[in-house]
Amino acid sequence: MCLCTAPANAQIVHSGAACNVKDDNISERIYTIKEGDTLVLQCIVKGHPRPQVRWTKTAGSASDKFQETSIYNETLRIESIQRVQGGRYYCKADNGVGVAAIKSIRVDVQYLDKPMLTVHQTISDVRGSYYQEKTVFLRCTVNSNPPARFIWKRSSMLIEQSKDNGVDIYEPLYTQGETKVLKLKNLRPKDFADYTCQVSVRNVCNIEDKSVTFRLTNATTPPALRLSVNETVVVDPGQDVSMTCEVISGFPSPTVTWARSPGPLPLSAQVRGGTLVLRAVTPADAGAYNCTAVNNVGNPARRNVNLVVRTMGNLTFQITPDSNKDSETIQMGRDLKLSCHVDATPQDKVNYTWYKNGAPVFNSDSLILLRSDPDMAPGTSSLEIVDMKFRDLATYSCVANFPGSRVQELRVDVNISQNNVSPPLLAVPPGGQVVSVREGGSAELVCLVVDGKPRPPILWSRIEKDLLMPSGQTTVETPDGRLRLNNVSRDMMGAYRCQTAPYNGLNIKRRETQVQLNVQYPPMLDPVFQDVRSRNKQMVTLRCIVLRSNPSRLTNIRWYQNGDAIRMPLPDLKETPELKFMLESTNNGSYECQVSNSAGTSTCKFNVTAQPYNAEFYFDTPNPVRILKGNNYSYNLQWTQKDPEATDRIIGYWINVRKNKQNLVSKQIDLKGVEPVKGVLLSHTISDLRIPLSYEVRLAPVTTYSTGDYVSRIIQYSEPYTYPRPSDHVCGFEDERICGFSQDRSDVFDWTRQNHLTQNPKRSANTGPETDRSGTKEGYYMYIEASRPRVQGDKARLLSPLFNVTTVRGPKGAGRVPYCVSFYYHMKGKHIGTLNVLLRVRSIASVDSVAWARSGHQGPDWMKAFFDISPSGPFQIVFEGIRGPSFEGDIAIDDVSITKGKCKQESSVASTGKTTILILIGGSATLNSLPLASWLTFGLCCFLLLLYR
Repeated sequence: MCLCTAPANAQIVHSGAACNVKDDNISERIYTIKEGDTLVLQCIVKGHPRPQVRWTKTAGSASDKFQETSIYNETLRIESIQRVQGGRYYCKADNGVGVAAIKSIRVDVQYLDKPMLTVHQTISDVRGSYYQEKTVFLRCTVNSNPPARFIWKRSSMLIEQSKDNGVDIYEPLYTQGETKVLKLKNLRPKDFADYTCQVSVRNVCNIEDKSVTFRLTNATTPPALRLSVNETVVVDPGQDVSMTCEVISGFPSPTVTWARSPGPLPLSAQVRGGTLVLRAVTPADAGAYNCTAVNNVGNPARRNVNLVVRTMGNLTFQITPDSNKDSETIQMGRDLKLSCHVDATPQDKVNYTWYKNGAPVFNSDSLILLRSDPDMAPGTSSLEIVDMKFRDLATYSCVANFPGSRVQELRVDVNISQNNVSPPLLAVPPGGQVVSVREGGSAELVCLVVDGKPRPPILWSRIEKDLLMPSGQTTVETPDGRLRLNNVSRDMMGAYRCQTAPYNGLNIKRRETQVQLNVQYPPMLDPVFQDVRSRNKQMVTLRCIVLRSNPSRLTNIRWYQNGDAIRMPLPDLKETPELKFMLESTNNGSYECQVSNSAGTSTCKFNVTAQPYNAEFYFDTPNPVRILKGNNYSYNLQWTQKDPEATDRIIGYWINVRKNKQNLVSKQIDLKGVEPVKGVLLSHTISDLRIPLSYEVRLAPVTTYSTGDYVSRIIQYSEPYTYPRPSDHVCGFEDERICGFSQDRSDVFDWTRQNHLTQNPKRSANTGPETDRSGTKEGYYMYIEASRPRVQGDKARLLSPLFNVTTVRGPKGAGRVPYCVSFYYHMKGKHIGTLNVLLRVRSIASVDSVAWARSGHQGPDWMKAFFDISPSGPFQIVFEGIRGPSFEGDIAIDDVSITKGKCKQESSVASTGKTTILILIGGSATLNSLPLASWLTFGLCCFLLLLYR
């Protein structure tokens, strides 16, 4: 008995465009890839039940780096990987058994940017200004991974510091990126030339070298700029703005660019040389603009412009009674302040003008104008009325404008009289203290100013500090005190505060009250859905638990079977809804419990059945494939039964083997009285499967009363991988692991795995095989592609696994142990090159020797080759394909075997008639189907043999 519930196990392998994969000194795999290539990582998982896989990255979830759907797959694929996506990737496999398995791999993205070359000059006095010494620094900077190597050239000649006393080459400190400096000391005439900085990462990942060239002359100077406008430009909306950065010096001729911060240039922006034109500006076009001149000499020249677009928004007023007397009303003989504020840009450029009954107000003993009131918000103007008299009762006006601007001025009028100014009174209409609404509906919260002049707006907010209004704001202004809410949800439920605004009215203690929003929703039930399995003739109890409900009082509970109402006594609405019955073959099916309150109805759903649970396939069977005669194989299918004791006894399983949705095998597996046990592995061998085809297998448990649901999986042929020990197995390259063979990274190109179905339809028809050696379209083989970009002499090497030969002596003290290497090859085409089979023996240094070779066209058929080897230690077999003179030169191999012992000699003669086979055993002969002429020949041979004896 094997308890086969197993925790998850994981391993990361790669199948993308890797440059190199290696292990570092802390046993972590490093995956090297070129920027822009495709990253493919596969998490090979084991464990039962089948683990779920999730990918993460060092900085957290990797979902911001690639498609969200891919982070939950066993295969992670990133198209056109970028340098910022390098780092440590984790594969987490979890099946709920034990601790989750986590494996990591470090992805190293390789890149090389184009270098940047800048020139800097210094002039210093030498020996008391007798003469000046001019020194030039050429700074070359590049971003790369791995670190780049720098090469300096003057014209086309390599600059070597050891051979030229006039130069220094060094790496400066505290620089961003990789930098090398070429210092030209005390410029000489020959130093005025073309300088090239060439950077290289030594062709890693096939990244080519890059370079940049600069011409140094005696006219080389850094750029300088002059700005046509002031550093701050203030304009009205709708105006056109033109700003010019004029280059006043610099050689080579500098390039001028314009930028904006923050964000890009407006869509309406037009750049012509050093001039930036903005058409019909809007407030959104405001911001900091800068122009930059660059010619890679010295530091770039920059000029900044702050563009301000005038705007004028909401104009508000405040009436402040005498604050020293804690007054809330206008009283004669006391002070009164009128304040006026407008939201504007630029705020400090706003001009306020006050009027009394239409006449301008000037400073006097009783009327004091404050351009910017320090007691109010910045940009607020106030008019103070000192020791108020009856003559001060009037209509006061505040006008805000930008002098000389086309922006329309704003005006607010305030009528000051004892009848027109009084404190507000806030009230909620009767019945409005609690507003009830069904979830999804609309609600209106009302808070009215029932008395007071002038009437201020109403501000709404949540009582709980951390909660925002449904709009996402902390406060919402309503001019009439009515807050309208649509599509109300239960998270909006709670208390709302309404209070008078401190503007457009009396600036006194704010009045406030609150309104409760009650959101009604149907009952929340558990479970929403439950799958119930039971034995026949047993009692089943279904419960529908009410978690929350608003209102909490239930109005109805009803049970349904398969859509039909169940007749039962009136339920107690205060008890948990429950249904009990004995399970029989007639009452399997779906059950619903509908629970209602005044807000609506919710449902618990149950699927009640005596059907057994599904089988759970076991995916980690070691070596499930066995090779059979006639190019067939068998597959050891294994599974466990989920909760087998939940239903009636399982007596067997129905199994279907399908290909192209057609049943090839359909039969019942009889357990012969053995009941499945939870977590214990069950097995069945499926025979007579065709190599290398894949099949769909469907499996369903069977009880004495019913059959469960089918589950399906795909079984695939895979090479029974027994390396690194030589065996009798033949490798047909039928799965992607190719029996442990690998590509040699020191060659020019690779062998390719292919079958008839994956062939390029535009391939050369006069070379290469149509199918694999067995003649099936699905069968794979390995071949070299001779088409472009391959050239004559290019080599591709395919390496076998390393075979660990521990015994080097044969039986009875004979020489080294012999091995037989056997394979099929296909060499059709007029441009066929050479196929070499090398024996690589590992010792202090690997030694390759040619064990077998063929060159040129060998015919249209697959040919078999075999030979003996006697290695002196651990060895590999290397298949080396060499490209011929042109494209009709594809070479293929298939069915490779490496077995212990000498090769068995095969002898066969083909004729147009029957085949004659002569087998000599201990001096006797066995003859089969001999034609008459062969009888005569055979008789003569026997006579000569007897005569010889």
